[in-house]
Amino acid sequence: MKNEAKKLFRFLRTQPLPAHTNEILALERTKLANERTLLSYIRSSLYLLLGGIAILQLEDFSNIHWLGYVALVVCIIFLAIGIFRYVLLSRRLYKWNRILFVDNVAEKVEKQANTEEKLVKEETGTQ
Repeated sequence: MKNEAKKLFRFLRTQPLPAHTNEILALERTKLANERTLLSYIRSSLYLLLGGIAILQLEDFSNIHWLGYVALVVCIIFLAIGIFRYVLLSRRLYKWNRILFVDNVAEKVEKQANTEEKLVKEETGTQ
């Protein structure tokens, strides 16, 4: 039984988690939420488009054609706002991503360089 369990769990081994895992996961959740929000803006825009076209096609109610035109204008405004918000938040998330990953990589490189310098000093000091 233990051997079977070991066989199953050997595929679940992962590398150690970085120190800022919570921030990385929060950024990923925010990216996905941003995409969902854009899709909901697009969906609402399409519903307004269909509603506006349907109202314009009604011949018996010609006195409410203005409502169809309003729906078409609001459709375009919804789509523009959704795309604008998506691009704005994507740029902000990109900046945060760079801060998290680039700064941490630079810190690791500096630490590694410092340890190498210490080793060199110790080697030259002992000789």
